[in-house]
Amino acid sequence: MASPSARAPLADRIEELLAPGGPLPIVAAGDPVLRRGTERYDGQLAPALLARFVEALRVTMHAAPGVGLAAPQVGVPLRIAVIEDPAPVPEEIAAARGRVPQPFRVLVNPVYEPVGTARAAFFEGCLSVPGWQAVVARPASVRLTGADEHGHPLDEVFTGWPARIVQHETDHLDGMLYLDRAEPRSLSSNAAMTERWTQPTPATAAEALGFELP
Repeated sequence: MASPSARAPLADRIEELLAPGGPLPIVAAGDPVLRRGTERYDGQLAPALLARFVEALRVTMHAAPGVGLAAPQVGVPLRIAVIEDPAPVPEEIAAARGRVPQPFRVLVNPVYEPVGTARAAFFEGCLSVPGWQAVVARPASVRLTGADEHGHPLDEVFTGWPARIVQHETDHLDGMLYLDRAEPRSLSSNAAMTERWTQPTPATAAEALGFELP
């Protein structure tokens, strides 16, 4: 299915996108919409249409499956993203990565800033870059500000894996992919990940592939 016409008003484009029902098509790297940044959400959609769009993002994220999805990933240049992580990983991995369950959340106009100087590096993937993962060093803790879908203010500190998720999704809203921040020598196919790099941390990969960790 083609992306909605960029010339149509935003609400009309979203209505067109939602019309078929079900999960939305995910835009892949190389599409300019992933690089242009987004328009701050300021009531451009009627409440009912915003609710339908948020629900479509949730359904699409679950179907992919993923733990976050930003509006540009479905071709919509609005500063909106959703996250949800049941954290279905072994305890050893959860402990090493600080991965704890996150309920479904809607992030509207999110902005983050580091809290402290600690950084953590782990493999990341992206629904818009299917088939590949790479190590990204990110602030271990961030303060996220913005709002939810009802306009209620958001001002929260995220740590561990949840901090990584909100940084990844907010970066999408700024026209940035995780590969822009990744260690190039760590780039690995999903097959290589399964065969070689399933350890809780990327220390073994760093030694074998020749890159440094923070």
